[in-house]
Amino acid sequence: MEPTSRPLVPFPAQHCDRADRPEADGGAGEGLYSEWRLAKTMDKALIARVQTQAWFHHFPRGLPVAMFALICGITALAVFSIERADDERQRIELDRSATEIASGLQRRAAANIAYLRAGAALFSESKADMAVFQHFAEQVSLDSAYRGALGMGWAKRVDASDSAALLGRSGNPELAGVRTWPLPAAGQGIATPIAFIHPITATNRKAIGFNMYSETVRRTAMEDAARQAIPVASGKVVLVQENKDRPQPGFLIYMPVFRMTQSTGQTLLGYVYSPFRAQEFLDSAAELYSVRAVGISIFDGTPEPENRLASVPLAGEAGDTVFKPLVIASRPWVLRVTAPKSAALSLLSRATLLFGSVVALLMLLVARLITKRAEEDRQVLDWQTRQAGIRTSLTRELNHRVKNTLANVLSIAALTRRRATDMDDYVEKLTGRVRALSATHDLLTRSEWGNTALRDVIDAELAPYRDQADNHVQLSGPDIALAPNDALSLGLVIHELATNASKYGALGAELGVVHIHWRLTGDDLAEIHWREEGGPQVIEPDKRGFGRDLIEKIVAHELKTPVDLQFRPMGVECRLSVPVRTPGQFTLRTGATTIPPR
Repeated sequence: MEPTSRPLVPFPAQHCDRADRPEADGGAGEGLYSEWRLAKTMDKALIARVQTQAWFHHFPRGLPVAMFALICGITALAVFSIERADDERQRIELDRSATEIASGLQRRAAANIAYLRAGAALFSESKADMAVFQHFAEQVSLDSAYRGALGMGWAKRVDASDSAALLGRSGNPELAGVRTWPLPAAGQGIATPIAFIHPITATNRKAIGFNMYSETVRRTAMEDAARQAIPVASGKVVLVQENKDRPQPGFLIYMPVFRMTQSTGQTLLGYVYSPFRAQEFLDSAAELYSVRAVGISIFDGTPEPENRLASVPLAGEAGDTVFKPLVIASRPWVLRVTAPKSAALSLLSRATLLFGSVVALLMLLVARLITKRAEEDRQVLDWQTRQAGIRTSLTRELNHRVKNTLANVLSIAALTRRRATDMDDYVEKLTGRVRALSATHDLLTRSEWGNTALRDVIDAELAPYRDQADNHVQLSGPDIALAPNDALSLGLVIHELATNASKYGALGAELGVVHIHWRLTGDDLAEIHWREEGGPQVIEPDKRGFGRDLIEKIVAHELKTPVDLQFRPMGVECRLSVPVRTPGQFTLRTGATTIPPR
């Protein structure tokens, strides 16, 4: 019977009998045995190493992809950390710049406020006239030190009922020749016309006589300054000095001037003030800080477009922005500082990304080489496993074949002896049947004990009775492959039929012909029809011989199909069926026999 398929397992050393080992050949085999033991040890070491790396075989791209993803992840994390730290540094730097700019604006305003306080102290103690004011301005060097403002002025407080003072006709030298405009509106009890301003430029001369109390924003700032007795900045205004075609936003800082008398107590005389163009004020403050390449905007109150006082435009695309509140002469302002948009990645981030990419690619290459080596080792292991399985199966199969063959020979010898008439008859029959086994064995050996063609089995057994010059044997049928055991059994049947035909039937007659035809009767069964004609008339024997028992009992049992043997007068006919087995059981012997390339 054919061996069943078994799992491919390495051939254990303990399955090798003592007689199979090389030292059984004598002292000369000791070296071969040592080499055999060394090879077994190396195989075990290789198998152990490859089995520990078995996951490489299942996921050959897992390690390269994992290593590449890990390095890329670390690189991305490093770049993210660098960029986050750089953004934080830029925000801190921008906040520091905003603080420095705000400090510069406040210092510039504080310098101006100091002059206003000094002027207010002077006017509160002495008579305010043009000569005194001029002398004060010259002493403090307003033309060079009082930067950011258009100058310093004096606004006299006048009762709305004093029409002479409003029209510049009073004897007060402060208002002599100064005509107030616009005149106080109905319900306004006072006016604050500008009496004089320094320096007397063409621009500043436009402001002489302007009633600042008539305008809401100025009036609110003056009232707040008088109520608190401190310098107060006004909201956003357009100065009267401005060109009406191109007005610029500005503001004023008022310092109230009081005089103490025993009769009336504290009396508000007027205001020392400074008018500012907001843009010039912002530009003058730039001397007090070192920040460059940022966008700057100052707003009165809230950072709305309509409240913008002045700005320094940013060259380029805007990036992060910082808003910082500040107070200028008790007036809340908002400073907005905008940094230029930085590059997508900093220089350090780009260098880190480049280095990480190179390392990731190198690790991918190294990991791929490692997994490739693991795959090759796995292929070697699979090849050795298959070879070990083949050796094991072939050894068991050979043992099975030898036992079957010896059992067949013993049975043939015993039954032939019982039916032999004398020694010569016994030797002749036994020799013929053993040769039949031998012929089929030779055929199976040439096919490496794989599937064997049915025609080849019949040709091997009928070769002694066939001659190219005659047609004693007629063969016909499709190509059918038989399993080794089935080929052996069929060979014995054909041998017995051919021997009987040569002695008593068609093969012994001059005109005798043997027709052998076979066909498939199903996917797993082939029918063979033996028919003789042209020979002597056949008479069925009275007693059964060994050949008949061999065909009808032994072979029928081996093939697991009945044999129909008929002794017809025209010649012997025999019908038997042979299993057609699938070749899957024998693919083991056609597997790879060479080691895969390394």
